[in-house]
Amino acid sequence: METMTVLQATEILRGAGIPVTLQRVEIVRVLLSSPQHMSADQVLARVRESVPETSRATVYNTLKLFREKNLVRELIVDPERAVYDSNTSPHYHLYDADTGQLTDISAEELQVVGVPHLPAHLRLEEVDVIIRVRSRPS
Repeated sequence: METMTVLQATEILRGAGIPVTLQRVEIVRVLLSSPQHMSADQVLARVRESVPETSRATVYNTLKLFREKNLVRELIVDPERAVYDSNTSPHYHLYDADTGQLTDISAEELQVVGVPHLPAHLRLEEVDVIIRVRSRPS
């Protein structure tokens, strides 16, 4: 995996209107260097390799901010687990419930037709599709 430079990470933060801090730069470098799915705890562990004093609260708050600024997508893959997806282009997911592995499915591979009628005061933000699979019993 190719690591993003500090300058590139700083430009991403500034482009999104996010104030630059050392911890935010490292979170960008960890999460946005390549398309991937990571839990907040995985991000924290990787960021602490270079910035050991990073707190859990800082990572969680930064991930929330990144979600609000559309730098990542938050996926709730099961009631106990959320992951952050660095690929924000339209796509879907295949979730292996046995292994916990999450794989991207291109938007061309699956078609979602139509949307529900929404009350006038609501607008559609996005559609998340997670296809859950398990191994067949032997």
